[in-house]
Amino acid sequence: MTVELVPLNFSKIMQSKSYTVVVLGDEKKRFAIYMEPQVGKTLLSFLTDEKRPRPLSHELFFSILDNLSIKVLQIVIQDLEETVYLARIFLEQQIGEKKNIVEIDARPSDAIMLALMSGAPILCNKEVLDKTIAFQE
Repeated sequence: MTVELVPLNFSKIMQSKSYTVVVLGDEKKRFAIYMEPQVGKTLLSFLTDEKRPRPLSHELFFSILDNLSIKVLQIVIQDLEETVYLARIFLEQQIGEKKNIVEIDARPSDAIMLALMSGAPILCNKEVLDKTIAFQE
């Protein structure tokens, strides 16, 4: 079975005291993923280049990947179960002639953060995109 993947753009982030909304989409449709407020604060601090005295968890993880020469290839929003999105992170490590690609289950918030930090593409299973409710401002 072939899965069609649609490239997504990061559109906006909206923060409240009780949740964060990240809006993703393509040229035809945008949709919202709701996250914990702390995740939103971390995303906002990264997007605004806020300086921190110590690395946050995402920065630590990204630094480990970087030091092990592991590249974030892409993240995929792969499924939607009721109102919960499921994501996968695809990582690549080249060791000599051997290339290892690993697929890891992740919360969309963590996957999106790593994609933004690394410049990796954010993709969505087309069937999932079709099931999403369009974001209205």
